[in-house]
Amino acid sequence: MLYTPTAMIIAQSILVTPIIAALTRQVIEDMHSEYDELLRSMGSRRLSTVATLLWDARYSLLTAALAGLGRALAEVGAVMIVGGNINHVTRVMTTAIALETSKGALALALGLGIILVGLSILVNAGLMGLRKSAERLAYA
Repeated sequence: MLYTPTAMIIAQSILVTPIIAALTRQVIEDMHSEYDELLRSMGSRRLSTVATLLWDARYSLLTAALAGLGRALAEVGAVMIVGGNINHVTRVMTTAIALETSKGALALALGLGIILVGLSILVNAGLMGLRKSAERLAYA
């Protein structure tokens, strides 16, 4: 399983899960302390309380997911350890940047880095645009 894309996915999941879990826990805990009395006074059961908290915290949870995505996109070490840097098999953009930098091809490494940052910005902008449009619909 070593030096396979599956190993890389497992390594990324092990790295990203605690970050997303900690941020999610904090968001839900804050929401629960804010809405606990209201939900109890309305007779809300556990399942409907969880659904309400998840719905109200959806944008904050999206931010937690983006934090995990950012961590995954920036990871080089774990991916290099378990996946190597095998061309057309386990080479990802971050390992390609590391390889090109070590070879001295700084222009190519910088270009790949700019593409990676651009993709991150594009994903963030798209999700934030989605959030703004959903907020406008909610207030309309």
